[in-house]
Amino acid sequence: MKTFAHLKDLEALVGQEIGVSDWLTMEQSRIDEFARATGDHQWIHVDAERAAKGPFGTTIAHGFLTLSLLPVFFETAFAVADSHMGVNYGLNRVRFTAPVPVGSRLRAHFRLLGYEEIEGGAQLTIEASIEQEGSAKPVCVAESLTRRFV
Repeated sequence: MKTFAHLKDLEALVGQEIGVSDWLTMEQSRIDEFARATGDHQWIHVDAERAAKGPFGTTIAHGFLTLSLLPVFFETAFAVADSHMGVNYGLNRVRFTAPVPVGSRLRAHFRLLGYEEIEGGAQLTIEASIEQEGSAKPVCVAESLTRRFV
């Protein structure tokens, strides 16, 4: 994990990678819990027997589940010592570029695209590229807007 002493230190890093998360394994239990929470019980996510005969050969994670893991990935990728709070402000662009089979290991690379001062802190535009171990193509690419406060 990278640690930055001051939020302001990030301003000079626009265009650069600012962190890489730890690996996370996509377990069926997480997929099932997400299905229960969202009501999305499509068979490609929750029916292992049927999914084994389907286009992916196994169950796959919901795209929105993959996206919802961004806070977990942020937590292990970088920290800003003088920032006491961060909030999700939204997304500019999201693409689910490949399926995430159950059992996959994922991690995210974060590149700072923008830094804008706001009252009490800064709004960061961060490209998150979520990779699947052993695959050259990311499974999700998203532009995340976060607001950090000092």
